[in-house]
Amino acid sequence: MAGQLEGKVAFITGAARGQGRSHAIRLAQEGADIIAVDLCAQIDTVAYPMATPDDLAETVRSVEELDRRIHAVEADVRDRDALQAAFDAGVAELGRVDIVLANAGIAPLSMNPVPEEWQDVIDVNLTGVYHTVEVAKPSMIEGGRGGAIVLTSSTAGLAGIGGSTPGGLGYTAAKHGVVGLMRSYANQLAEHSIRVNTIHPTGVNTPMVVNDVMQEFLQSDPQLGQAMANALPVDMIEAVDLSNAILWLVSDAARYVTGVTLPVDAGFLNKR
Repeated sequence: MAGQLEGKVAFITGAARGQGRSHAIRLAQEGADIIAVDLCAQIDTVAYPMATPDDLAETVRSVEELDRRIHAVEADVRDRDALQAAFDAGVAELGRVDIVLANAGIAPLSMNPVPEEWQDVIDVNLTGVYHTVEVAKPSMIEGGRGGAIVLTSSTAGLAGIGGSTPGGLGYTAAKHGVVGLMRSYANQLAEHSIRVNTIHPTGVNTPMVVNDVMQEFLQSDPQLGQAMANALPVDMIEAVDLSNAILWLVSDAARYVTGVTLPVDAGFLNKR
């Protein structure tokens, strides 16, 4: 039986591990081929270990195990030319992109904040999302068969959480900014039958959240830790919970859903 995304190609940033890898696998299970991009290197202001080339290789292996094609590139979403080159090479190999998941992001939250955190998180989490859509947009329009774009925001994109450090403020500002981008793109691209939505997770069980640095940061401020509590009796959701929601958003089942902010947050935002 054919999958929901048979014959489609998805362009996914931050695909080496965590949510990005989960999305790549879930969409591949439904028949999509994948263009996977990740920095696979450390950013100085990020205290937890970031993804590695080995992580990206594992994503490739996981997708190929499903008998789907994948074109994987180490590229920085902050570098529009490099991202464009990665996208173009993927299209040359796999064909026109139908789905874009702007998922790459960092959370420079630590016990020893530095001013540079602000710029780094804005550059990756907001400008990087802008670059991701911009490099894909012309090809999707030219293809003439519509498409779906999902930008990964956060509960911090709909509520004033994240703490008072430069990284925390920048994270919340960037994730709110992603919603503005989404709403603008949803209007701009509607005439081309390209739908654009944001997804807003609560804490997700991924290496970006589950590490000693992040746990120490959250425990250092009891008020912040309390603010992260979900309504449903789970501390965190799993990456596949986001992937399943994204699968719906990019599928024909959601063919008239555009311009929405979709929380997958175990009731977190409803408590506020």
